[in-house]
Amino acid sequence: MQAYNILLLGSGGRECAFAWKLKQSQRCRNLYIAPGNAGTLQYGTNLAISPTDFEAIKSFCLEKDIHILLPGSEEPLVLGIYDFFKKDASLQHIIVAGPSQGGAQLEGSKAFSKRFMQRHNIPTAAYATFNKDNYQEGIAYLRQHTLPIVLKADGLAAGKGVVICDTVEDALAHFESMIQQQAFGAAGNNVVVEQFLEGIELSVFVLTNGKDYVLLPEAKDYKRIGEGDIGLNTGGMGAISPVPFADADFMQKVKTNIIEPTIKGLSEEQLVYNGFIFFGLIKVNQEPYVIEYNCRMGDPDTEVVMPRLENDLVALLLAMHEGTLQQQTIHHDARAACTVMLVSAGYPGSYEKNKAITGLKTYANSVVFHAGTKMVGDDVLTNGGRVLSITSYGSDLQQALQQSYAVISDISFEGKTYRKDIGYEFV
Repeated sequence: MQAYNILLLGSGGRECAFAWKLKQSQRCRNLYIAPGNAGTLQYGTNLAISPTDFEAIKSFCLEKDIHILLPGSEEPLVLGIYDFFKKDASLQHIIVAGPSQGGAQLEGSKAFSKRFMQRHNIPTAAYATFNKDNYQEGIAYLRQHTLPIVLKADGLAAGKGVVICDTVEDALAHFESMIQQQAFGAAGNNVVVEQFLEGIELSVFVLTNGKDYVLLPEAKDYKRIGEGDIGLNTGGMGAISPVPFADADFMQKVKTNIIEPTIKGLSEEQLVYNGFIFFGLIKVNQEPYVIEYNCRMGDPDTEVVMPRLENDLVALLLAMHEGTLQQQTIHHDARAACTVMLVSAGYPGSYEKNKAITGLKTYANSVVFHAGTKMVGDDVLTNGGRVLSITSYGSDLQQALQQSYAVISDISFEGKTYRKDIGYEFV
């Protein structure tokens, strides 16, 4: 069996979970992570290379005979790393597990993704797009819009470019700050105004070659900083899998109404897509609607999806490349998996780094995935807003959550903050 050298791009909890999963494969020879964190050191070699430094990535891939490149986050994909590799004769042989720049527009531009859904009759909220050129039309549109109103910065805004407004005045103020004051920089040059959908959210993931796909375990994440889903949006405070309401009937609707039209649309529009699609969905009166697409796996969703995926991840990436995904059967761990994020005090606002982390050890039914950490000598220090993702297995969600919270009680760092109610709707 051939083994492959793999380069993984990123430094968060998602990449730590990918590294953990990739390293389990007999087809993984050497694993490199750029730049990685203190946790990824357990699974491979960290590199002082930015995920968007394409020339440095190229040099390393050629030097170390890399066979598979897996970009963890959206930025290198939206910037066109797939196209960079495929246009270079010395790199064309490398499998890039991510979409082309054209395919990555599903995440890179909210306006593009909404138009794509409209063209392919994929259920989503009604919307309109505005910028400086039709700013006054936007104001008039907001004044007559039903409440609440959802405003989305068109471009990448690190998960913070979405605002839900309960009053017209609040919507007008945010609209002005996004377009006129550039509150989200260039990401807010265009603003998508959306109908608010009332329901319960979940995340669905596929691996696709743009023609065929396999469906991975679903998840539900928790974005708000405060318990009971209140307060500011974060990158994610925890996640659970499976999702109790995502039964066979509902998931069949997701496949028929959303996943299959999306893959067919990519093919029809000749958008090259080899990688993951994250469907951010909402269930409204038993029907699934798309809130957003992401062109990569989610975080902290990956920290529960990878532990429940029993298949060899390297084998799936090879099947994607070889066009044999339809021959693959996805196997799920029957156990529940839950993850709880430990974050720095002050996150998602300003926070301090370089706090010493103690109490880290190995557990039978839990995995500690590192997110914002670094090694300094023999010490593990905090190095981000989201610090550690504590994932546990259980016979059900309640047992898995209890296990994660037991592990959390062992781990300490100054300002350690976390939500005590992940999965609260289901336990």
